[in-house]
Amino acid sequence: MKILITGGAGFIGSAVIRHIIENTQNTVINLDKLTYAGNLESLNEVSTDPRYFFEQVDICNRAELDRVLSHYQPDAIMHLAAESHVDRSIDGPAAFIETNVVGTYTLLESVRAYWNDLEPKKKASFRFHHISTDEVYGDLEGTDDLFTEKTSYEPSSPYSASKASSDHLVRSWLRTYGLPTIVTNCSNNYGPYHFPEKLIPLMILNAIDGKPLPVYGDGMQIRDWLYVEDHARALYKVVTEGEVGETYNIGGHNEKANIEVVKTICSLLEEFVPNKPKGVEQYQDLITYVTDRPGHDVRYAIDASKIERELGWTPEESFETGIRKTVEWYLNNKQWWGRVLDGSYSMERLGQGS
Repeated sequence: MKILITGGAGFIGSAVIRHIIENTQNTVINLDKLTYAGNLESLNEVSTDPRYFFEQVDICNRAELDRVLSHYQPDAIMHLAAESHVDRSIDGPAAFIETNVVGTYTLLESVRAYWNDLEPKKKASFRFHHISTDEVYGDLEGTDDLFTEKTSYEPSSPYSASKASSDHLVRSWLRTYGLPTIVTNCSNNYGPYHFPEKLIPLMILNAIDGKPLPVYGDGMQIRDWLYVEDHARALYKVVTEGEVGETYNIGGHNEKANIEVVKTICSLLEEFVPNKPKGVEQYQDLITYVTDRPGHDVRYAIDASKIERELGWTPEESFETGIRKTVEWYLNNKQWWGRVLDGSYSMERLGQGS
């Protein structure tokens, strides 16, 4: 297969590309605009493989999308390109509407034109896989409730509203035009190559630098944590074995309160980095409670029984094994996150092409 992946230089996208190149014989076309969160250094270990291609393209650019589809003739699209940071969506929602809604619409129209011109056999096997989030479902009230594929949408932030909009667009292109689409909604991802503004890498890097560990509100917001490499396996299984028109929820079966996550990181750092920054007696002493963000959902939790039942996928990592691997990765890969923090990773973007 030839699989075109939008947003392939991002956190989840790069994990999917690494998984496909390292574990299959498929060809991957990475289409990425290279915004602040896109980092080609996350793909260094596969970037020289002859089955990997890169195109620096904005999904809002219809002419460039048409060119890429015509040139590479992909058998499937995995659409991961998105603005994804909730705090950024609160401060500046316009970029989220542009990329997540207008960009998805533009991509759907380009793919629809390409798909309509395919010969019958290739047209029948083609798939458009849209990767979304559990945040579209909003907040869970009860302590035992779970998001299922039938849960109604109640997004709380500009980010989740823009992703909900893109989900609706994808499903309507199936219903109206027959475009063979599949949607997945995942829980919170974590793992190697995660952009440092996100909770887990932020806490690791702040702690080893002796900086405060900012926790929103009382820290009791509960999330279901999914190791990114488990997610990558699930996404590949869906695009190759999933049924057109279906939705699959992907979760890690690891509900943890944010404060529990932060304290777990602190405990691991006590083990791995006992020589603390000057003035720090225990890493947990750095925890600082800050004003909660507007519209902050309290609890997310995924029922991932459908993908297990129908496609045979289950996560391989528990939170305990995954978070240990993640902390160790950040401690051993200062060059990667150091170049992100000082901005040098982004200085080489100009002129990036295929």
